[in-house]
Amino acid sequence: MSLALNGEHVELAQAVRGWAARNCPRETIRAAADSPDATPADPAQYAAVLAPSLGAQGLLGLHLPEDCGGQGYGLPELAIAVEELGRALVPGGFLPTVLASALLAAAAVDGGGKLLAGLADGSLSAAVSLAPGLTASRDTEGGLIVDGVSSPVAGAALADVLILPVQVPGGEAWAAVDAADLEITPAASLDLSRPAAQVRAARLRVPAGRVLAGLARADVTGLAAALCAAEAAGLADWAVATAAEHARTRYQFGRPIGQFQAVKHRCARMLTRAEEAAAAAWGAARAFAPGDAGADDARAERDFAAAAAAVVALDAATACTHECIQVLGGMGYTWEHDAHLYYRRALSLRALLGPSDRWARRAARLGLAGARRAAAVDLPAGAEPLRAEIRGALAAIAERPAADRPAALAAGGWVMPHLPRPWGREASPLEQLVIAEELRRAGLRPPALLIGAWVVPALAGHGSAAQQDRFLPPTLRGEITWCQLFSEPGAGSDLAGLTTRAERVAADGEAGGGWRLTGQKIWTSLAKEADWAICVARTDPASRRHAGISYFLVDMHSPGVTVRPLREMTGDALFNEVFLDGVLVPDDLVVGEVGHGWRVARSTLANERVSLSASWTFGCGTDELLEALRGLDEETRRDRLGEAGRLVSEGHAIDLLGLRVTLKQLSGTEPGATGSVRKLVGMRHAQEVAELCWSMQGAEGTLTGNRPGGGPDWSRSVLLTRALTIGGGTTDIQLNIIGERILGLPRDPDPPEG
Repeated sequence: MSLALNGEHVELAQAVRGWAARNCPRETIRAAADSPDATPADPAQYAAVLAPSLGAQGLLGLHLPEDCGGQGYGLPELAIAVEELGRALVPGGFLPTVLASALLAAAAVDGGGKLLAGLADGSLSAAVSLAPGLTASRDTEGGLIVDGVSSPVAGAALADVLILPVQVPGGEAWAAVDAADLEITPAASLDLSRPAAQVRAARLRVPAGRVLAGLARADVTGLAAALCAAEAAGLADWAVATAAEHARTRYQFGRPIGQFQAVKHRCARMLTRAEEAAAAAWGAARAFAPGDAGADDARAERDFAAAAAAVVALDAATACTHECIQVLGGMGYTWEHDAHLYYRRALSLRALLGPSDRWARRAARLGLAGARRAAAVDLPAGAEPLRAEIRGALAAIAERPAADRPAALAAGGWVMPHLPRPWGREASPLEQLVIAEELRRAGLRPPALLIGAWVVPALAGHGSAAQQDRFLPPTLRGEITWCQLFSEPGAGSDLAGLTTRAERVAADGEAGGGWRLTGQKIWTSLAKEADWAICVARTDPASRRHAGISYFLVDMHSPGVTVRPLREMTGDALFNEVFLDGVLVPDDLVVGEVGHGWRVARSTLANERVSLSASWTFGCGTDELLEALRGLDEETRRDRLGEAGRLVSEGHAIDLLGLRVTLKQLSGTEPGATGSVRKLVGMRHAQEVAELCWSMQGAEGTLTGNRPGGGPDWSRSVLLTRALTIGGGTTDIQLNIIGERILGLPRDPDPPEG
């Protein structure tokens, strides 16, 4: 769970983590927290030791121009450093200082180069106030005369320079003020490792050169949101790792507490929130791209990404550190454990940046104005020769008669290009994305394989040559419709509990041998339309769990196959029951080895396809939510803006999770938990969108079907989306998988015999 994606960023993250381990061990953090009378951390410790070392490593100037003593990188690199230092809970003023230097670099300031050089090398520190409180009048030379008391400013007790907002006639201005010219009163900070202070100015003259020209509140708060979100992601990740480690090693009632499902699910949900936080923080950092910040659409996209990160990442840090304490139990509530220090930091970030609901409303308003940032991959320049080759090949197919195109796409390996030849093109992740883009450009739409998209990888990897030649070409051409006979009334998520049996049939004369399948399958999509089915059945009843299961190809027109539609709560019948009554399946339709069908079944989903496909939302995504908001009267829209903004922000994070999976694959980085988390949170997100849109209808929510006012049938959508957290493995099972396979928590005990 790191913001880092490519190799260079991963190396940066590792270097920062190494610096923190060497220079800021736990003793340093505890010394800051345990100072006498719980007073704020000693400013001398940061100024004399940590800041110069951070400067020497180049971390304070990652984002600054080289001619100002910086490293010449951008906000994404700075965000990685902020995240890692947040994970280590490095005390002092790193985050306030780099936020201030980023703002100074963006504005015209007298002596700005010297200031930035000092901030980059660690000889100076800075802080930024986000809350109003100071007022000013203009002097005759364009400067300000400042008075008043600010709200608490994080890092002010350590700062040599402060950036302060002041109310002036007709608006707001931002000023860079030397700390020596202010009255700074340290306060008892909630965050024990980053001291806050109140700032007082009395008739303080700020020269015109220290007024930050062209800097608006949205610029300051957006940048603050992006950097605070990065630190929040680090806090959340620490909380997940700490809770999971404790759950693996803490024994109660004779077993590790991580084996109890309540604890396992708590940790898994923490991980999903931490992954969303990392995605949102990364999205906000990349939105501050150099060169386009002045364009109105780019500024709006940047503001939207920052608002979404302020909602998702900061709430995640607060929730994860809170839940970490819960998993730790009594020891987590003690002063001696570090958990409360991280919780304090998370709460302080949330307080300083402002209420979550305010940011959610901002995200909703920006989304309504069309300011959402697209989840798109910028392909490298080296992709252009490849693109030209692919474009030419697909253009030739596009010139063929429409009826001939499916066969040409299948023969060329364009339908599932990630597969090995001759069924695919052995396409790399980069090539897969280029192919997808060029298919759209050429107006070519490969056949919709549906369940066939699971069948093809299984046959390509485990099928015999005869099976491949018989089934793969027509499937890839879209000529065969498949269904999946896996789930049973007593074996849904726990597919290893299936009872459908396959009994050996001996060869009879010229007829070959085979297997007779008997049992009942359920929740089968497309069973009425399917030509063939993939089916798992138990060939060895003496084996337990996954052993003794075989994988069959079943002709759905065979004698003994009965399909009975299942009517769902919506009134539709998308699913079916399928009864197998002694259905004969020849030996040559067993895929892989007899008794090893579980391995084949798993391969249907474990292929390395790369895409940027939209989330599976049944029409209950962010676009639909925003459209529903637009249709409300002004008062109702205002009342629901906060709820909607939270979902809009989460939807943005889910899109970014998909993009991050793709980019990790492109760079050769292990995707980790990101893909699993995206599916889990995406399904619940669609349900919540449907529920909110339904509730916003008021009394119209009592109707369904063709309503007098027209528009989407949100009543039906609420019913329909209930399936999302059940199908393909229920949410509870998915949480178990995340807890066990990703967090390494102990597996549930095997069920008793019999």
